[in-house]
Amino acid sequence: MLKIQLLMVQMMNGINRLDIKQLRVLQALLDLKNLSKVARKMGLTQQAISEQLRKLRDLFDDRLFIRQGNSMVPTPKALSMQQPINDILRQLEVLLEPDVFTPQTYKGVFTISVTDYATQALLPQLFNLTRREAPNLKLIVRDFASDNINQLIAAGELDLLLTFPEFIPDNLSYVTLFEEQHLCITGYKNEFATEIFTLAQIAAHPQLVVSPSRANLRGSHDQWFAEKGLKRNIVMSVPSFSAVPDILHTTDMIAFYPARLLPNSKVKALKVEALPPTFKIIAAWHPRTNDSGIHRWLIEQLRDL
Repeated sequence: MLKIQLLMVQMMNGINRLDIKQLRVLQALLDLKNLSKVARKMGLTQQAISEQLRKLRDLFDDRLFIRQGNSMVPTPKALSMQQPINDILRQLEVLLEPDVFTPQTYKGVFTISVTDYATQALLPQLFNLTRREAPNLKLIVRDFASDNINQLIAAGELDLLLTFPEFIPDNLSYVTLFEEQHLCITGYKNEFATEIFTLAQIAAHPQLVVSPSRANLRGSHDQWFAEKGLKRNIVMSVPSFSAVPDILHTTDMIAFYPARLLPNSKVKALKVEALPPTFKIIAAWHPRTNDSGIHRWLIEQLRDL
């Protein structure tokens, strides 16, 4: 046991005395078998190469090279190390090479947390593209839960968020994918006496709002109406955009609905004197994945969509 421990100590001491430059000198000497040629190739003096060779001889307890005229003839020990040295240096080069992401060959599981809006507006096109361009990528979609989103993404349970800026913590990286506009819609059978609605008429009419994170009778444009001295007549709230066309189709209500989810055969857009401000759709991720190839590729595809 003591002998093994001593051998281990000797081996570790040897590794600690060996550096990459010495391996490159040894590789060059095995290739060129000439001190001056090695010195020129490595941009060093011949004296420096001789000093590195002296250290290598001491480390490996072997002459390694024997001078014959202008050539350095390798010993059997040196020749036996040629292929392992080439392999080691190549592996080190691979470690330092930048990762090149190739969608067609990528294999992995990626989890996306999305709002109800993004599920309809983005995912069908994104999934069509990933099946074609990255067939070995497996995607998991989770509902967007704003209350614990930071905990989930920090723990690595989520890779990407597709949502609105106000729904994400300040510590996340994000990029704006596009800006969206809400249109005022109603059931396609509903008829109204006026051609162009004033905001006062819209505010007074019974309205349906989408409230995915809070079950209440509040809408995203309440403040916009309030700034104009108007209070909305909100009479119904649902948690998802997907339910809106079916409900409007059977009632007299109106709603503000994202333009990218239209057209829909069950509803129609009303002409309104003014539309609410646009809103941003973003992709967000944890900063630790800023350099992730799959993240960068998916975000680029989303921006193109």
